[in-house]
This record gives sequence, structure tokens and C-alpha cells, in this order.
Amino acid sequence: MECQKITNFGNQLLRRKNVDCTREDSRLSRCLNTFDLVALGVGSTLGAGVYVLAGAVARENAGPAIVISFLIAALASVLAGLCYGEFGARVPKTGSAYLYSYVTVGELWAFITGWNLILSYVIGTSSVARAWSATFDEIIGQHIEKFCKKYMTMDAPGVLAKYPDIFAVVIIIILTGLLAFGVKESALVNKVFTCINVLVLGFVVISGFVKGSVKNWNLTEQDIYNTSHSISKDNQTQEEKLYGVGGFMPYGWKGVLSGAATCFYAFVGFDCIATTGEEVKNPQKAIPIGIVASLLICFVAYFGVSAALTLMMPYYQLDTNSPLPNAFKYVGWDGANYAVAVGSLCALSTSLLGSMFPMPRIIYAMAEDGLLFKFLAKVNEKRKTPLIATVTSGATAAVMAFLFDLKDLVDLMSIGTLLAYSLVAACVLVLRYQPEQPNLAYQMARSTEETDNNESVSTSESQAGFLPEEEEKFFFKAILCSTDSDPSKFSGSVVNISTFVIGFLIVGICILTSLEPNILINTVQIIAAILVVTIIFIIRKQPESKTKLSFKVPFLPFLPVGSIFVNVYLMMQLDAGTWIRFAIWMLLGFIIYFTYGIWHSVEASYTASAEVERNTDTGSDSCK
Repeated sequence: MECQKITNFGNQLLRRKNVDCTREDSRLSRCLNTFDLVALGVGSTLGAGVYVLAGAVARENAGPAIVISFLIAALASVLAGLCYGEFGARVPKTGSAYLYSYVTVGELWAFITGWNLILSYVIGTSSVARAWSATFDEIIGQHIEKFCKKYMTMDAPGVLAKYPDIFAVVIIIILTGLLAFGVKESALVNKVFTCINVLVLGFVVISGFVKGSVKNWNLTEQDIYNTSHSISKDNQTQEEKLYGVGGFMPYGWKGVLSGAATCFYAFVGFDCIATTGEEVKNPQKAIPIGIVASLLICFVAYFGVSAALTLMMPYYQLDTNSPLPNAFKYVGWDGANYAVAVGSLCALSTSLLGSMFPMPRIIYAMAEDGLLFKFLAKVNEKRKTPLIATVTSGATAAVMAFLFDLKDLVDLMSIGTLLAYSLVAACVLVLRYQPEQPNLAYQMARSTEETDNNESVSTSESQAGFLPEEEEKFFFKAILCSTDSDPSKFSGSVVNISTFVIGFLIVGICILTSLEPNILINTVQIIAAILVVTIIFIIRKQPESKTKLSFKVPFLPFLPVGSIFVNVYLMMQLDAGTWIRFAIWMLLGFIIYFTYGIWHSVEASYTASAEVERNTDTGSDSCK
């Protein structure tokens, strides 16, 4: 009896969402096109970091080879982007990684993903709003900061900010009103600011190539010594070592890879596109195109700006806080700083909108499923926007921006985002090797042409699922040399278990990587890596689903596994304090889930109804 209760409880935690993608009805307004999604992705991803990050990474990590760092970071981001693209084609509904986890690995994992995405977006919104306020204040001469410090100082160091940021609150309120007013209007404002930002970055890149010199990519150690010595009369031996050995790659490959890990976060933000599934025309095609195109545009922008910066002035003289104004001053173009100021404000505006846009949609999707309080799923009938979720998320972000400095919380954004990326990659790996059944957790989304062409084939395949199958035996040959052309329950189970083991091994490898290396740790890592390669080979031998989709991740299973490794590795680099704060946030989430969500889940009512119907059918059969 006790075992049965435990089993039922486990089934509750792992129940999966039923989604019918053949239905076109949506409570939200379908008014966005592919260009809107590209602008949303570029605006969210290409934030103020492009005006700051390149200088810091070039000076401290990679030198002129920062362009290679951005290339590596872009390739790593594309791994996650392609996985999101396939799910956008497969399940074109609101919810992003939360929904993708729900239909694949179950309710508890979905709640964990959604709960952490909410935290990421709240912190992202608050921190970007404070950055917008600080940037604007810097341009006008820091009058706002001086006034607030004089009349509104908060004396609680380590807990609250030095002063309440009223201007950040005003910005959040304005954008919350815009998002509540309508998604089409929000998309229009985002496109305007994104276009201005891209034009400014184009000006920066062209200026850099015109005023720059290739000599700055071929500096020698003597050049570094001479320049440093002319600035300071102190002993320059340490200074010389601090800035590497000169040349294109002054810090070597170690510096390039270290810079790539930092640059990876510059590409975070494209996942907001995946939350628009119910607001896009033809989402099966628009979402994958929007994600890939936005990542490509962002890479070109980051590559161009970093190349321009390191051509305009020596990498070791770049200012880590404001590299572009410093570089333009170095080449005698001080007037260009006005363009940089406008561009940075536009970039911060689109980045802020990109953080605020997906947050209410995740909350709406979770409330609609019953995992969060139901009133949060209320939609304005006239504007077709999730009104209560938008206002609630905006108010929460405004309070945090008003009171807190948020510097210690920014790393929490990384955990939520990287966890979502890892789960989406794992879900793609699992789903591509599962058998197609008539009672699938969701209906596979197909384009209209594919549906017409394959209607008869799909019908016959669905009917085949009702036929009794021969009992499959678990033996070694069936795992390594599967002769089936279509996935079966057995091959699907093999992939499920293999994916879980790969995830466990990757986490272990990444934890060991963060420790002090020795012979034992190196040996364990090598054994674990061999096991990962062996399991990838086993997955590769399993039959893949032949379901037709408008977009599919290539190079399975290597690409999703590579994405999982990159994301988990970056998560393990975060400090212990961040993980403690993460545990506190998860504890609060579990309290909400186990006291409310698990009992009010819409899927729970569907499961209960199906159970009652099954029992009724069994009873009627026994009467016969």
C-alpha cells in the first residue's frame, strides 16, 4: 500500500502536459511576424554589453583575439538556439523552456525551469533598469545621483542600495504600461530602438576600420613595455607580464577560452523569442528563423565592434568601463561619443523590453496550467495581453530596482538561463528517439504542406500503434545494433536512461573541473569522458523519429550533448554564495508548488478524469 502511494506521488511529479498543436485558437493576439521576432531577439541580446564587454575582455582576457572568443561563444550559443528552434517548430505555444520541459520530462522539472526563468527575468529587468538610470545620469552630469544621495540615502549597506532609484522605477512603469497596452505596439517600439542601436554599432564598426591600424594587432612585448613606461616610471616588469606577450593572441588560447566563457553571456536573451508561440503568425517557421537570424546578427555586431576597438587603440589601453568613448578620444573623434550615448540608451531600452516581454508570458503559462495562482492567467479581452501577469511582474521588478543594488543577485540570472538551456537540449535529445503514438502527450506540429502530403501515411502509422507488439527483450545486441527503422518503446527507454546518465556524468566532470587538478581527478575525468562517448555511440545507434517538422536540430546526438556540457560547465563556475541564494529561491518555489501547484494542476484533473473513465469502462466490461 505504501509503495503504491509512493508510486502515485512520483507519477504526479512526472506527469506530462497534453498540448494539441493542431488547434489554432489562442487567448492572445497573433500579430507578430518573423521580422518582429528577429528585432525582439536582437534587441534583447544586443544590450549595453556590446558597449562595455568588448573592452573588458580584450584588455584582461584575449587581446585582439577577442574576435575568436566571440566566435566560440556564438557557436556555443547556437547549440542552445537550434534546440529552442526545434521546440518552437514542435510545440508553438507560450511558455518557452517551461512548456518544453512540461511536455517532455514532467511537471516538477517544468516548475523548476519556469520558477527560475521568472527569477532570471525579474533580476534582469531590475538590473537593466538601474543601468539605464545610471547611464542617463552619467550623460547629464550625475545630478540624479547627487540629489538622491543628499536627500534620500538608505543606511543599510549590504542589504539595500545606497539610495532608492526612482528613475529606474519610472522606466519600468512606462514599459509595463506599453506591454499591457498591446504586443503589436511593444514590438513597434522595440523595432525602432533596435534599428537605432544597430545603426550606431554600424557607425562604430566603420569608424574603427577607417581610423584603426593593423599594427595594433601585431604589438610586441617591447611596444607594451615602452607605452607603459611612458605612462608610469615604476618598475614595468609586472605590467609587461600583466598584458601578455603581444601579438594577435597575447594571452594564448587559455585567454581566448576564458574570454569566450565571459562572451557567452553576451548572447543570452534570444530565448525570449520562444515565449511568443501564441502571438506569432506561422510560429513553426517564424520562431526557428527568428532565433537563428538574431544570433547571427548579434555575432556580426559583437565581432565588428570588438575588431574596431582593438584596431583603433592598443588592447592594453582600453577602458574596461567605457571603452568606446575612450577609443574615439584616442583617435581624435570626441564628437562620436554622442552617437555612442544614444546607442547605449537604445540598447538598454531594447534589453529592458526583452527582459520584461517574456516574464509575464511565463507567469501566464504557469498560471494557466494551475502551477501558479489562477488569477495570474487573466487576459485583457480587448488588448489580448496577459494583463495581471504583466502588472504583477512589472511591480515586482520595480520594487527590486527601487530598493536593491542587485550586484550580488546578477549571477542568479545565469543559473536560471543555463538550467533552461540544458533542459531544452536534453528534451530535444529525448523526443527525437521516441515512438510516435496516437495518444502522444502532444500532437506533432507540421506545416500545412507536410500535413497534406503525409495525411494517409500518418493515419496508417497511428493505427499501427494500436496493434499489439511483440515483447521486447533487454539484451546487449538490441542496444548496440538495433535493426528497427522506427523508434519503439524499448529504444525510447534506452535513450531516456542514456540521457539521464550523460547528464549525471557531465555534472560530475564539470564539478571535478572546478577542483584543484591531481592524478586521481584527472583519471576519473578521463573515465567519465570515455563513458559519455560510449553512451553517445549507443544513442546514435537507436532509430530516430521520422516525424516531419519545419525545423530540426542537425548532428544528433552530438549537438544537444555539446550544449548540455557548455551550459553545465558554466553553471559550475559560479560561486558558492550564488548556489546558496539559488537554494533559498528553490525552497520558496517548492513551498508554492507542494502547497498549491501540485493540487491545482490542470493536468491532474485530466489524469483524474481519465482514471475515472477507465474504471467505468472496466466496470461495464466486467458486467458483460
